[in-house]
Amino acid sequence: MTHPAAFMSVEKARFNMVEQQVRPAGILNPDVLELFSLVKRECFVPPVYAGLAFADTEVPLGHGANMFLPSVEAQALQAVAMRRHERVLEVGTGSGFMAALLGAHAEHVWSIEIIPELAAQSRQNLRRAGVSNVTVEQGNGLAGLAQQAPFDVIMISGAVDAVPQLLLDQLKVGGRLFVLTGDAPAMQAKLLTCVADPNGLGKTVRTETLFETVADALVPLHAESHFVF
Repeated sequence: MTHPAAFMSVEKARFNMVEQQVRPAGILNPDVLELFSLVKRECFVPPVYAGLAFADTEVPLGHGANMFLPSVEAQALQAVAMRRHERVLEVGTGSGFMAALLGAHAEHVWSIEIIPELAAQSRQNLRRAGVSNVTVEQGNGLAGLAQQAPFDVIMISGAVDAVPQLLLDQLKVGGRLFVLTGDAPAMQAKLLTCVADPNGLGKTVRTETLFETVADALVPLHAESHFVF
């Protein structure tokens, strides 16, 4: 049983994370702010790093992976502007926390993790947190998930040199893709929006640069053509 003082300490730390990290990052969307109060970040942090659950730092997950900073998680969510009926693909499950955040405002989330141990751990984390509308697949997420496409939102939870055309082909018209690209220490967060070509030639992509940050790189997909920013 959780001691009342310990519970209050956790809730105070959560409140401070929202007020001192998330809100100052320019997060104005009340739905996004609420997510960080409702989805329990501490459920997705390795026990050895429990003290870092609400810290302004990247939390190590093992296997060379780290969780995004809370401010980056929030900015990514605000950028894609989730709607309740939408279908989402996440590339790079990590701990499962971003998938849980997405799942809170989506119809269903498919999340793909290339590291088997992280895929297994994220499934456990999601079950423990009571998240039922996220499916974790083990594999290379940069190949997408054609059998579930098209998607309204694609979240790439890690840095890439460029977005594979395979992923863009799995995005609906009106769909949004969040990605980090470039080199440390000044990687750029971008929002790619799929729009209908005005000449009736299919789809095209509109790119908006959002902010600068640093994040771990995903394992590249060498065999496919890439969209150049």
